[in-house]
Amino acid sequence: MSTFASVFAPMMNAMLEYREALGYSRTTHSANLLAFDKHCLERNISEPILTEGLIWGHLNELEAKKRSGMNNKATTLRLLGKYLTAVGQESYILPDKMFAARKTEPPYIFTDGELIALFRAVDNLRPPCCGAETVMIPTLFRLIYTCGLRPNEGRELLTENINLDTGEVLITKTKRHKERIIVMSDDMLDFCKFYHDTSSRYRSNSKYFFPSHGGEPLINTRMNSLLNECWHLANPTAKDLPAIRVYDLRHRFASAILIRWIDERKNLYAMLPYLSAYMGHASLTETAHYIHILPENLTKSAGIDWEIFNDLLPEVDII
Repeated sequence: MSTFASVFAPMMNAMLEYREALGYSRTTHSANLLAFDKHCLERNISEPILTEGLIWGHLNELEAKKRSGMNNKATTLRLLGKYLTAVGQESYILPDKMFAARKTEPPYIFTDGELIALFRAVDNLRPPCCGAETVMIPTLFRLIYTCGLRPNEGRELLTENINLDTGEVLITKTKRHKERIIVMSDDMLDFCKFYHDTSSRYRSNSKYFFPSHGGEPLINTRMNSLLNECWHLANPTAKDLPAIRVYDLRHRFASAILIRWIDERKNLYAMLPYLSAYMGHASLTETAHYIHILPENLTKSAGIDWEIFNDLLPEVDII
């Protein structure tokens, strides 16, 4: 792992350690801090004072190079300034919203027919995919969908954390280090057992249940690429087919659960905490978001006061 080497190194390490203690991932801001660290080294910055000129010099240079994610980079430096100020060191704090926020693409919610066609294509993956992927991907995508996992929770699943006798899965690679245990359905458990028995030669040198050729987890870009490849195979005559993400399988899981509860006339107010715990959300606001992406005819369902959920809409949190 890369380490900081500038005059700000102790402060940046202390900031990340502090955030880790609060339950945030260290990796969220590491790359941005490393870029700032390099900027300081190249300019021989010797005084550990976070000034307005130093911060804007770095951000303006990045923007001139048309680097993406400027809002995230600014957030990292704003947090660094806030941390240093909190520990008693005079520092410049970058104002909020200095760069346009990244446009968030709405989730794509698959219909039943689309989902069936998609998984049929997933099950028929052929070269140029490597042999390991044709065996692994059908199980990985099903696990993410049927258990509502975040993509990294599926691809980084350790073999030791999946119990093929009970169907229990310990999820550790979570958004805020909030471990949880989920239980697979019987059908999903049978699928995982079959995959485990037929993929031993691909997994022999890896601790991961879904390893890449080198033994490390399948990278996120490759996973999304394979899903879109299957999406196009499932819709060969479609024009202007929307791009999809593996994360959309998690969205579909949540919306399917909510639709089923509506059909069963369950009390959504009482049931929402169960879905929140299963999906590993930090608060009900994250879970309530899925109510607002349900099809319009469902959100007008009689007997449900949808307005009560408006106050639960989550604010965007990139930190």
